[in-house]
Amino acid sequence: MKYSIYIVVTLLMIIGCSQSKNLIDTDNSFAKENYLANKTGAVLPVDYKFVNKKSFKVLTWNVEHFVDAFDNPYINSKRENNPDSLMSNKVAYLADALTKINADVVVLQEFESASFLKNIAATKLQNMGYKHFADIPSHGWYMNVVVMSKVPLGVIYGYGNVTTPVLNYKDENGLAQTQNNLNTRMWSIEVYPSKNYNFLLTGVHLKAGRGERNIAMRKGQINFLKQQFKRFLKEDKNKNIMVLGDFNSVQNSEEINMFLNEKVKKERFIDPLPKNIMTHNSKDPKRRLDYILINTNMFKEYIQKSASVPQLYNAHKMSIISDHLPVVAKFNIN
Repeated sequence: MKYSIYIVVTLLMIIGCSQSKNLIDTDNSFAKENYLANKTGAVLPVDYKFVNKKSFKVLTWNVEHFVDAFDNPYINSKRENNPDSLMSNKVAYLADALTKINADVVVLQEFESASFLKNIAATKLQNMGYKHFADIPSHGWYMNVVVMSKVPLGVIYGYGNVTTPVLNYKDENGLAQTQNNLNTRMWSIEVYPSKNYNFLLTGVHLKAGRGERNIAMRKGQINFLKQQFKRFLKEDKNKNIMVLGDFNSVQNSEEINMFLNEKVKKERFIDPLPKNIMTHNSKDPKRRLDYILINTNMFKEYIQKSASVPQLYNAHKMSIISDHLPVVAKFNIN
């Protein structure tokens, strides 16, 4: 009887293993070169062909309260309910700026939705190749982080349900605090510039404001992201990781140093933008709040001196788009 049970269990395990096989391997319509991420079941769109490029450009920009013309009834905000009459100028100027910059991957903060960005791409950025869009929108607020890409996107990891600590901070009653209202403004997504090269992109718009509590909230958010990166690196020690966006943290701050001063080399990040480059405010930039940080793995592909703030328009016109300046960087496709 004991041996019969053993045989049955063994047969079930064999059947289970055979059923878990990637069905793409059995479908002649999809050759191995069509895999987007080998053995995960994700493939390239049927109409997509990788362009034979040797490099790609990434852009991050906080575009300041960028809302569409429609009232979302689930969001209670005067700015979102009744958009400024000058929004049409902002849309036109942003579209022109994006055309000039011509980045392969664009990440925008304080932007209402990927749907809105997709509409702008369809009506004002035709023939530029932007076909891939993603976001993890807040249920109750309009300032989100969105991504638009010429190259395929894979799995997006949303952190909106995550609760993060307010690190090393106690309220007036001596109690520790947590928050999860802002974590929709952080996500990670897989990006595929070529069939042989990919990286994990994390877009952020961290807690704004000065003072001990705001710093502690940002540190809690960053601590969570660092633990996520540990998980990704445990799965693949060679993982290329980029974190970009509005960190609401100045250079040499505790928050930025959490990335730059990590003792474990593969978990350490590098800021390639020259130290004298500032991003806020756009009229008279005197501090850096916006960054493109890359881990030591991905730094190998960074094109030296490519990280910069594009010079697009005069200060007044830039301020119409946003109170922040954009940041770009270029990378070789390995």
